[in-house]
Amino acid sequence: MLKTIICACTGVVVLVCLGTMAGCMVSGATPTLGILSYPVPVTPLQQKSLEDKYWVHKRYDKAPVLGPITPNCPVIAMDEPSDDEVMRALESARGVQRGISMLWERSRNNVRITKDLIDDHVDPPRVYPLVGPAQLHHAKYKCTIYFVETTRVGWPFPHTLVNDDAQEVVYIDHDHLHMVGNVDSGPGSNLNK
Repeated sequence: MLKTIICACTGVVVLVCLGTMAGCMVSGATPTLGILSYPVPVTPLQQKSLEDKYWVHKRYDKAPVLGPITPNCPVIAMDEPSDDEVMRALESARGVQRGISMLWERSRNNVRITKDLIDDHVDPPRVYPLVGPAQLHHAKYKCTIYFVETTRVGWPFPHTLVNDDAQEVVYIDHDHLHMVGNVDSGPGSNLNK
């Protein structure tokens, strides 16, 4: 009995010594965050949703302020939506990433995108807070996406549904501002030349 207790105590001491010698723990007088210094597991779905939210905010959620419209030039929208922007709009409207693996899955293949400009006009000048005098340029696009949609159902009876002629219409607005008047955008900008 005494031999078992001594072996157990020796084992605990050895484990404590090995645990403190590992590089993962901080000892001494250095400042630590306590329990917050250990990594927190994040699911791939949470990570992807945060990365997508950041990507959309960085690329598509900001309205740029462009230079003034030059006289005697046609005022037309030059930047049609990218394929990535169209597919992200389609995913938010009719997503394929919401399925449950091996139970219900949806996929898109053979995707074709057509983009049509349906409205392009410029509002009269007005003063915008934090921008100053500017004109709002509206550009509205109708994007039609043609694709083959495959739905796989795994329970209760496994089967596959294929829609060869699937299509979806997404409307995307590309609004931006044009400065008006004598523009002084500060030192080092290209607008002062």
